[in-house]
Amino acid sequence: MSMTDPIADLLTRIRNAQSAGKPTVGVGASKLKLAILKVLKDEGYIAAYGVDVAGAKSTLSIELKYHDGRPVIDRIERISRPGLRIYRGKDELPKVLGGLGVAVISTPQGIMSDAQARAAGTGGEVLFVVQ
Repeated sequence: MSMTDPIADLLTRIRNAQSAGKPTVGVGASKLKLAILKVLKDEGYIAAYGVDVAGAKSTLSIELKYHDGRPVIDRIERISRPGLRIYRGKDELPKVLGGLGVAVISTPQGIMSDAQARAAGTGGEVLFVVQ
């Protein structure tokens, strides 16, 4: 069965694992998911991630981050989806909680946070927001 929205699947797996208190979660690997996890790691929302190669298929192992027993990610929500793509210019990129959260943007230079996209002077597709 093909997956129509692998980004939403990744976000849902992270959300469900954190609500269950799991230390790690595994997802199917792709270059897009690796780029998203790099942004989440750089922004401090996940502890670590790695690629596990087993035969023809590789999986991503994500180490979730908790603070005082509570998940670091309070809310993770998909914005742009396959049925309704949301694009914003560099001046219209969203600020999540006045800069306390992060919007992950797909730009021509790659996947980056909203602050990095503003610094690079580029807009793009608003994939999701994290608080």
